[in-house]
Amino acid sequence: MMRISVWNMDLSDSYLKKVVQLGAEGIDFGDGAYLPGVKEHGYPDLDALIRIKKRIQSYGMEINRVTLPDITERFMLDREGGDAELENTIRAMQVFGEAKVPIARQRFTGDTFNHLMTRYDSVHRGGYRSHAMIWRLTRDLPDPPSREELDRWWTRFCLVYEHLVPLAEESGVKLALHPSDVPLPETPFGTIGFHRVIDTFPSRSVGYLYCCGTRAEAGGLPLVLDEINNYGRKGRIFMIHFRNIRGSFSTSHGYEETLLDDGDMNMFKILLELKRVGFDGYLNADHIPAIEGDAGGGHHGLAYSIGYIKAMLAALAAI
Repeated sequence: MMRISVWNMDLSDSYLKKVVQLGAEGIDFGDGAYLPGVKEHGYPDLDALIRIKKRIQSYGMEINRVTLPDITERFMLDREGGDAELENTIRAMQVFGEAKVPIARQRFTGDTFNHLMTRYDSVHRGGYRSHAMIWRLTRDLPDPPSREELDRWWTRFCLVYEHLVPLAEESGVKLALHPSDVPLPETPFGTIGFHRVIDTFPSRSVGYLYCCGTRAEAGGLPLVLDEINNYGRKGRIFMIHFRNIRGSFSTSHGYEETLLDDGDMNMFKILLELKRVGFDGYLNADHIPAIEGDAGGGHHGLAYSIGYIKAMLAALAAI
């Protein structure tokens, strides 16, 4: 059964009550430095994590996904301090295993080429604004990384996963990789590189945090449905980032994020395909645009998104 997760935000009583009332059942931690202990000594504190887990459980929810400490350019470029980053993410994976967290994501500096993009705010119905990016308007466009640079980057990525995958297998924590966002050609986790991950690491503990919006940026709804069918049949989709967009790099060299019903994709078709491949994990409506009355946390947009997804899940159950 598909369920809904939300970001951790401040984990206040008010926030946790609100998302439970809206119908969320899971919490996702997207910041690798958020959990206690990471800023102090490089990896999460087990006792503090268990206290957070129990607090979330007291509201009838569970931790769905956490994020390992970031792997930055210090490691990816083999600079001083890089070995410590690897040691910290290994320790973090061990902590997550002991805390019995189901899914962990590892971030890698350099998997996107956002310096090649021009960012702007797009305006939609009623004046709500959202994040947007375009490629062809970037001035003084720098060169993308060379093939040699990309190969060196991939070697360093593999070194991290060579340490993490056995830990994932031993502990039962699934390693979920997010696609490169923005998915420009040659990004390490773009269309070809994304699939390359499970070719290189065929473990059932290795899979994807599949982001519908990011992959639609590359090729729209047909690409998203094709990839869900491909990865879903293999059991490699561990959770979903559920968002809609307008445009794509294949059609307009750019995209604009939208509310769930206001983009190019029919989001119900995505749920139908997820059902066909047997997906039963969490959907997270990420990158939610702020709507009138939102301040800071964007709770009006969050409420709208959860309600929209719950209505589609109810319709899906009737089929």
